[in-house]
Amino acid sequence: MNFLKETYPALSYILVNGLFRIAVPVFLVITGFYFFHIDNKVKLKKWLFRTFLLYAIWMLIYISYWKDNEQIWLTVIFGYHHLWYLIGTFFSGIILYFLRNQNSKLLIALALGFFLLGYGVQVLGNLHYFKNENDSVLNMYLLYRNFLFVCFPFLTIGFLINKHKIDLSEYKNSSLLVILSVLCVVAEAFFNYKNISSESTDILFSLIFASPLLFLYCQKIYVKTTSKILASFSTAIYVVHPLIMKSDFYKNIQSYKILIFLAILIPVSFGLVYLNKKLKYLL
Repeated sequence: MNFLKETYPALSYILVNGLFRIAVPVFLVITGFYFFHIDNKVKLKKWLFRTFLLYAIWMLIYISYWKDNEQIWLTVIFGYHHLWYLIGTFFSGIILYFLRNQNSKLLIALALGFFLLGYGVQVLGNLHYFKNENDSVLNMYLLYRNFLFVCFPFLTIGFLINKHKIDLSEYKNSSLLVILSVLCVVAEAFFNYKNISSESTDILFSLIFASPLLFLYCQKIYVKTTSKILASFSTAIYVVHPLIMKSDFYKNIQSYKILIFLAILIPVSFGLVYLNKKLKYLL
């Protein structure tokens, strides 16, 4: 995403590789929270079918962008561009289902262990610590941005939040805690930009606590609409925004680019929410 990149490169990096990176982990925490109720094979099959169908539909919608890819099978298995998180959720859900009855301490250890491993691989890649082929391998996003190192950790955290009925509203300074955690994400992104690399970053260490805290805080906020509509609208924004940004129309816009982008994105997303009520498997 080249959001503000040409005019304000530092701000663009902090937003795109910092603040905006909170979205997918929050989606995964939410998914994990409701995955707690997937407690038998019948429910699992239904959940897997819906998740895979959603992935397949959007992969077909974006097929013109990836069909000529030299590594087409890797794209199919790991997902095109932003769709990686859908297929990642599919595979990590299978793992979590078979581990769901394990001790919570073991699940936390596995989640943190896999997350830190993926984070470490990404940092070594961005630092170009190794040379030649080793460096190229470490900079393959498929190696660290996948179902095991990103999706499984956050899915597990959401699952455990529901299992242990964790409630952030019990703490007096919960809002301050959330604000501080989000500021940590921004600060880490700024640190990465100045000290590690200006290359794209998918995993930030601070996301491991910022995303669950944000979910817990927002979970208790009363909003005058159903949570399903909000979830569908958020998903619509996520799956459709690259389609707008990759269009020739958007690329040719010279001024008021952000405003025009939002003016298109919001009604299109609401339109998808409406269509989903009819077609069921779009979001």
